[in-house]
Amino acid sequence: MLKTPVLHADETPVAMLDPGSGKTKRTYVWAYARGEFDSQRGVIFEFCLGRGSQYPTLFLDGGSGPPGREQPPWRGTLLTDQYSVYDSVLSERTCSGRIAAACAAHARRKFEELIKTGTSEVAQEAIRRFALIYHAEGQFADLDHQQRLQARTEVTKPKWENLHEWLRLERRRVADGGATAKAIDYSLNCWPALTRHLQDGAVCLDNNFLERQIKPWQMGRRAWLFAGSELAGQRAAVVMSLVQSARMNGHDPWQYLRDVLARLPTHLNSRIEELLPDRWQPN
Repeated sequence: MLKTPVLHADETPVAMLDPGSGKTKRTYVWAYARGEFDSQRGVIFEFCLGRGSQYPTLFLDGGSGPPGREQPPWRGTLLTDQYSVYDSVLSERTCSGRIAAACAAHARRKFEELIKTGTSEVAQEAIRRFALIYHAEGQFADLDHQQRLQARTEVTKPKWENLHEWLRLERRRVADGGATAKAIDYSLNCWPALTRHLQDGAVCLDNNFLERQIKPWQMGRRAWLFAGSELAGQRAAVVMSLVQSARMNGHDPWQYLRDVLARLPTHLNSRIEELLPDRWQPN
């Protein structure tokens, strides 16, 4: 995972039983996935007690693996929402060679929220312009990185430039502090990261790819309600990482886990990576 040049990151809350109180407390599952356009598929979930920057920092620095198998700090393009902790994760002081990419879906959602709360001509026009970009981007899914970059340069880059110019103009027309101003500022303040994909064909337009991998956790909150302990949460994260990665690679999770568990007792530890979901071959 830490060798991929493009990485998606996100987090979602999960309840954990708080012993002695008879209640639960909020914990988080942090998720990391290889880029959507990566030929090698995989996702890793980490169960953590908080939402601070120390958790993604430790993971990306290669220090959260098993003892003796730590990896060098990850470097590449990190696609995220605009949660502030990623600023320190991407800081040159933390680790050089990391580049921020912002999620276009989150920028678009700010205008969708405006439409839900009332009539906004600015929001409607913004949604229309984002729709044109998404429609064009949908035509590039099957291209290789270089072809996708070329297509973006010719087709979507002018649309982004027009959107940028229009947002700056509309921002001067609305009052500071209002909902419309905040929606516009969200995009303008992260514009270099929001358009990072125009410089790298391997970078995706948004983070929806990882959000789809996180969905089983969100559905699970209604089924199993909470993790019984920190250890239980960590074990669940390991199993979910294997299950979801198996799905991403086209395997049936039950068949995969059953085969791997049967082979583990006699499988050489030096060849353990053969059992990872992206490399596994059934007997």
